[in-house]
Amino acid sequence: MANKTIDMNKIRQVLRMHTQGKSKLLISQQAGVARNTVSKYIQQFHHLRMTSAEMSLLNDHDLNKLFSIEVPLIPTQREKDLQLFLPKVEREIKRTGVTLQMMWELYRSQFPSGYAKTQFYHHYNKWVKKTSPLMHMIHKAGDKMYVDFAGEKLYTVDKETGELLSAEVFVAILGASQLTYVEATSSQKKEDFIIACENALHYYQGVPSAIVPDNLKSAVTKSSKYEPTLNETFADFAEHYQTALLPARAYRPRDKSLVEGAVKIIYNRIYTVIHNKTFFSLEELNHAVWQELELHNNRLMKGRSFSRKQQFDEVEKASLMPLPLFRYEFKKQQILTVMKNGHICLSVDKHYYSVPYNYISKKVKVIYSPTKVEIYYRFEMIASHDRIKSPYNYTTVTDHLASAHKFVSEWTPEKFIAWAEAIHPDVKMFITNILERKKHPEQSYKSCMGVLSFEKKVGKERLIGACQRALDYGIYNYKIIQNILDTRMDQFSNTEKEEQLTIPDHENIRGEEYYQ
Repeated sequence: MANKTIDMNKIRQVLRMHTQGKSKLLISQQAGVARNTVSKYIQQFHHLRMTSAEMSLLNDHDLNKLFSIEVPLIPTQREKDLQLFLPKVEREIKRTGVTLQMMWELYRSQFPSGYAKTQFYHHYNKWVKKTSPLMHMIHKAGDKMYVDFAGEKLYTVDKETGELLSAEVFVAILGASQLTYVEATSSQKKEDFIIACENALHYYQGVPSAIVPDNLKSAVTKSSKYEPTLNETFADFAEHYQTALLPARAYRPRDKSLVEGAVKIIYNRIYTVIHNKTFFSLEELNHAVWQELELHNNRLMKGRSFSRKQQFDEVEKASLMPLPLFRYEFKKQQILTVMKNGHICLSVDKHYYSVPYNYISKKVKVIYSPTKVEIYYRFEMIASHDRIKSPYNYTTVTDHLASAHKFVSEWTPEKFIAWAEAIHPDVKMFITNILERKKHPEQSYKSCMGVLSFEKKVGKERLIGACQRALDYGIYNYKIIQNILDTRMDQFSNTEKEEQLTIPDHENIRGEEYYQ
């Protein structure tokens, strides 16, 4: 689509907002994607003639294929007319007394079906490469939740040592109603940050269209004025809750003014009230914080006859999207190489999981949660397992193995005994003795396999005879069967066998009388 395909989650976000009837400008602003790129992906979506439901079933690999195809964006007649008119605007606006409003009115008089004023201003500012005019922030119901950490910390006390332990304070606020959520956390790490964000959504009992974080390391791995790089786990969390992430722009205080104002208020209404109290755990601290938070949210707003909670219930609650059935499972990831035996080792548990054999020696991405292990290769999930935390054990799907490995993986004592029994009871007895004389059955599997394979090499009767002869000797291994067959001792009669075992008469052999 462009020189570099955007993240798959952003494509899904663009298409989801488009099917919800959002404008391209709004999609561009909330998704953090250039408007031309938004237009290209929407045009490609219509070009493919797929429904949004069909599109949602595609994995990242297939979605990447579909949206990597270049589809030329054909300008409309309205766009052509505007491009011809903009140079005239650039010239005339320099005249004394000429305003952009006047130029738009002139434009609409010449092109009655042309762009409305807002779009005209947007394209003109893009033309002259000037900063877009500062706009008044209008917060729509159910649109955004602003989140940040307070600068000042709260504290708990270690019961055993008396040491003061600092606690970070997470703050979230909804744009329209200004309903606020506050929670003390042990750190600002992404685990604590995401859990706090999730708790805020459950406190609001719904999901806004977008979450607006400050440029925290927990949320944004690389800041950018146009397209910041989001933390992959935070992006996955947003996808689980079907919401967009819209990081506040660096050096744009108006983007986060609402949450910064909320932080100042909670300093006054929560910090000062609990400041002199002692708490021995985060649970105790949060219990006190939430008591004061309820008073704050139910207090009448300054200069208004209603509270934040009343405004939320009447205006914003119904505009939030419903919560998903299940909470988000925190995921971690590793890049691993598939071993020669067709497994990867999840180092945190020291447990091995199978991967289809054709991915042997390839690097794969392993994403794991407390309950699941998913293995991806180039956006495509190639294996999924329930997470098992037993070290040095294997979780293997038979279909993942090559045919030779499949056969070996099915070796069991029962299989060898049943195979031997089908040949002859004496063969079964010999195989059972091999299995019983090893500390672990697997140590004897190769011996059993070698013995039973003689059936094809020398025939059933000779193998039975060799096992009978070995049982007489009381020796139970592969070598004895091989020696018996090589020397054809299995073909000797019992008389010949006894003669072999009798010591011959000879003048140099002393008899038993010699020792009396």
